[in-house]
Order: sequence, then structure tokens, then C-alpha cells
Amino acid sequence: MSAGRRVVVLDYGSGNVRSAVRALERVGADVELTADPDAAADAHGLVVPGVGAFAAVMDQLRSVDGGRIIERRLAGGRPVLGICVGMQVMFTAGEEHGVTTPGLDQWPGTVDRLHAPVVPHMGWSTVEAPEGSVLFEGVGDERFYFVHSYAAQSDPAAALDGGEDSPFPPPLVTWSEHGGRFVAAVENGALSATQFHPEKSGDAGAQLLRNWVTSL
Repeated sequence: MSAGRRVVVLDYGSGNVRSAVRALERVGADVELTADPDAAADAHGLVVPGVGAFAAVMDQLRSVDGGRIIERRLAGGRPVLGICVGMQVMFTAGEEHGVTTPGLDQWPGTVDRLHAPVVPHMGWSTVEAPEGSVLFEGVGDERFYFVHSYAAQSDPAAALDGGEDSPFPPPLVTWSEHGGRFVAAVENGALSATQFHPEKSGDAGAQLLRNWVTSL
């Protein structure tokens, strides 16, 4: 059961955090919306939401020392879940309108504009989840709700794969498609993230959040 799991939703000025708070509360988490670094460090889980432009979200994160908060947790093996642009900023960089903005560089790759006739990608789409996924247990065949114009489109697992001798397992990467394939989610040790909005994805999104909270 997920009862008793304390989750901090990082409050750094990004919009739409209340829906994430409510969705986590509905699956049994004890949720606090705060940018307090001690609260973020001590919680069982930290959620990093994000909407809007990559560069703006990075500026907002810097204003509360969000990068340090996230890195401090990950260094201690403490779970972090990024959502939408909160996932994108985990990559090396984001490129918008010809401007490249450094990200948090937890995963290799650049987030750039989707190669599709219609952008943004807005609506319900299926995903291709890998075997062994914790997030997608029981919901790998469901549809999830996306609203985005940018995504990571190269495979972070391929870039991080150190071969058979590597002490670290490669990330589990979930894919979706809009014009071409893009990264829909990544699970990499303590760090997980989704490009779609689980808090807007009905029963499937609720189950994904429940899976994450239960794993804490």
C-alpha cells in the first residue's frame, strides 16, 4: 500500500502543480507542495512538474536552487519523478527557436521540436513500455495524455550503455510516436520521468502514480 509515503511536489513557480498534488493524494500519498530543501530531501519521493518552455522552467528551477535539490536526492538514491518539462530538463539541453539551454544533464540528449505535421502533440497516445518497467506495470497497453511540442528523440539508454562490463544497468526507456518516435518515459535507478501528464491520464495515469508511490 502507498499510505504513509511522504511526497514533496517541488513548488518553483511552474503552473498546474495543484492537479499533480491532487492526483498523488488520490493514490494515497501524503503530499506537501514546497520548495524547502530540507523537506524535499527528507520526503520519500520528490515530484518535479513542469509546463511551458524549457528555458523558462530552468530559470524557475534555478530560482529555488532546484538543480541542487534534485542532485542531492539522486546522490543519496532518493526517488525523483519528473513530469512533462520536468522530464525534459533532466536531459543535457533543450533547443527552442534556435537557442540551446543547458539542462540538468542527468541523461544524455537534447530535447528539440517534434518532427510532425501537426505540433503540438495534444491528446491521448499509446506507449511502448519495456519489460521490467515499474511505472507501467499493469498499464503498458493503455493510452496517456500528452501536451507538448518538444521531446527527447534519441535513446538515452544507448548513450549510457557501458556494455556488459558496466556496473550500472541501462535506463528503461518507454517510447511513443507523433510524426516520429520520441521518449515518453525513462526509469533510471532513483530517477524516473514521463513526458505525458499522468495526473491528466485518467485511471491509467492514476495507476502509474500509484506504482511509483508504492515503490518508494
